[in-house]
Amino acid sequence: MSSRAITTLQGVDKILAEDTRHSGTLLRHHGIATPMVSLHEHNEAARLHSIIEWLQAGEALALISDAGTPLISDPGYRLVRGCLQAGVKVSPIPGPSALLAALSVSGLPTDSFKFVGFPPSKASARERWLTDFQTEASTLVMYESPHRIASSLDSLLTVFGPMREMTLARELTKQFETVLHGSIRDVIEQVQGDDNQTRGEFVLIIAGCDQPKVGQTIELDALIHALIDQLPPKAVARCAANLLAVTKQDAYRRVLELKGAN
Repeated sequence: MSSRAITTLQGVDKILAEDTRHSGTLLRHHGIATPMVSLHEHNEAARLHSIIEWLQAGEALALISDAGTPLISDPGYRLVRGCLQAGVKVSPIPGPSALLAALSVSGLPTDSFKFVGFPPSKASARERWLTDFQTEASTLVMYESPHRIASSLDSLLTVFGPMREMTLARELTKQFETVLHGSIRDVIEQVQGDDNQTRGEFVLIIAGCDQPKVGQTIELDALIHALIDQLPPKAVARCAANLLAVTKQDAYRRVLELKGAN
C-alpha cells in the first residue's frame, strides 16, 4: 500500500469496496476509518446512479478491489464508464497488479502480450476458447482459480501441446508465492508433484506461437511419412505433438493434408 493510496483513502468521503469485510482488515491495519460501501459484480449496475449522484454532489470516492487492480478481472468497469459519461473526473492511483507482476518475472516476451482474463469453467468450452489463441504470436496471459487449475493445465496441454513454454505464478507477493517455469508438460509435472501448487490464485503466461520454420516443417513431414502407413491419423498426430514443437491439432491437420496428396 503506497503512502499516496493511504492518504487518499483516509481523505475521501466513502470507499467503494468489493467486499467490505475483506477490505476492512487491510484498512484497519493502516488506520483508515473511512466509511465503506460494497460494490461488486452483482450490485454495480444497481448502485451506479446513487454513486454518480454522490459524486455530482461534491463527494470524493475511492474504488478498491479485494486484490490487484479494479477493473482487471474485478468490478469497476460500469462505474468508471458511467463517471466519464457523466463528466466526473476519474484518477488512477497505481497499486498491485498480478498481471504485471507475473509478466515481469516470466522470462517471456513482454513487448507484446494479450490479457484474456479467466478462461471458461467447463473443459470443452475452455478448449474451444483456447483454440482461438493457438496461433497468437503475442505472449498470452490469463488468470485461474485453485479449483480449476489442474483442469486448465490439461486444456493448455491439449490445445498448445506439451512443448510450448509457459510460466505459472501462484500467490504473488504473498507468503507462499511460487513461480514455475518450463514447458507446459514440465509445469504440469511440477504441479502434480506438490499438492500445494493447486492452492491460491494463479496467473498463467503462455509463450506466443512461433511460425513454423522451413526446417521444422520438413521435420514434421518426415515424421508423418514414417508413421502414416503404420498408425491411424490421430495416433500419428499425437506422436508428432509429443516429439516436436507442434500442437496435436496442427499435426493432425498436416497428416490429413499429406494423406490427401498421396
